[in-house]
Amino acid sequence: MLRFSTDDLRPEDRFDHWCEVRGKGLFGVTIELERERRRDFAGRFAARQVGGAVMSQMQASSYRISRTAPDIARMSGDSLCLSLQVRGAGWLDAGQQPRQHIGDGDIVISHSDLPYRGTPQGQGGFDYRMLKIPLNAELLLGARAEDLCAARLPRSASVARPLAALFDAFARASDLLNPVTDVIHAARLALIARGRLPAGAPEARAALRAGFFHAAREIMARDLCRPALSPEVVARRLGISVRQVHVLFEPTGLSFMRTLTVMRVRAAAELLRAKQRMPVADVAFACGFESLSVFYRAFQNVHGMPPRELRRGDRETTGVRV
Repeated sequence: MLRFSTDDLRPEDRFDHWCEVRGKGLFGVTIELERERRRDFAGRFAARQVGGAVMSQMQASSYRISRTAPDIARMSGDSLCLSLQVRGAGWLDAGQQPRQHIGDGDIVISHSDLPYRGTPQGQGGFDYRMLKIPLNAELLLGARAEDLCAARLPRSASVARPLAALFDAFARASDLLNPVTDVIHAARLALIARGRLPAGAPEARAALRAGFFHAAREIMARDLCRPALSPEVVARRLGISVRQVHVLFEPTGLSFMRTLTVMRVRAAAELLRAKQRMPVADVAFACGFESLSVFYRAFQNVHGMPPRELRRGDRETTGVRV
């Protein structure tokens, strides 16, 4: 993991150092900011290797950014770049099409070695993530990518939801990821989005399944407290069939409902530890269980002990009297 922050630098040095480290040294870009605003600049950056790609995240004050022909000549990459504008809307000019507005939550797909220019919409700073994937013949499956100028992925695109879910899993370093294969899946979803790979190809279908799996898990994690959560609910939200939802979980060896039960039990264990005075029944119902008997049985199967014993063990470990 590579980390960098301007916090420990003198205010007058922060912007120049950011330009050298983040701009020229790591990404080969040109950064511009009015001189009177440079003393107030602040930025944080982190990057890590994931399955042969690089996942980077940064938060910083607003500035203008461009990748010019000299930048590309100095630092070429032949990579596919998937970028997520978490916060901090702006304008993107890729030269070959009209200027695009990039809003919060938008994904941009591009080849690393094509010029662009980005201008912030306001001065409130930004939060930005990028997955940079080196290209090779095996990944591309005969498709072209070197002419993919930066373009926003429409939120209505069929791959928008699975690609966003996979991107989020990379950002969170989810333990459900298979770094090598999921990087390939992300790249192929991007190529499908840009019309370079047919969605019906076997490799494309595998990429879609991977993205939809993470999207399904997102829904389950967010709504596990709702007893009515079911494969039918998830299928409806993802716009796929119930059968497809079940297929997503087949490689894990656990069914949808078994996966949901384990997630609820783990959430219950966290709540039992965090709120020692909360009645066990309230914990069970807060985590989506409609029956106490079902909750006790599921908890025993996952943790090998009843809920009160887990809580008692935590108290004894911390020296709290039961």
